[in-house]
Amino acid sequence: MEETVNQDRHINYLEIPVRAMAPTKAFFSQVFGWEFVDYGETYSCFINAGINGGFTLSDHSFSLANGAPLIVIYATQLTQTMAKVTEAGGEISQAIFTFPGGRRFHFKDPNGNEFAVWSE
Repeated sequence: MEETVNQDRHINYLEIPVRAMAPTKAFFSQVFGWEFVDYGETYSCFINAGINGGFTLSDHSFSLANGAPLIVIYATQLTQTMAKVTEAGGEISQAIFTFPGGRRFHFKDPNGNEFAVWSE
């Protein structure tokens, strides 16, 4: 497990709602190489993701359209990562586009949660 240092007044943990734990873990493992530590059947911490966090079972999902914040993941190989997202069962919700600082795309994971991936 990667070691983290808690810093005063810094965001240090995310809890993400998911409808199904096994497909979520398979998706993020396959696409991004994340690893997991389970705490029962309804909660799993993700590690090797750049920030600590966990998936919690819920009937809800999030997207920009319903006012949720956007979780953005960095990838050096943007096009290849987009292909991995679709191969693993994700849905591209916005194809690669440019923005100040780089390029990115948006996708929905198997739960319908919207994320983005960016690169320079």
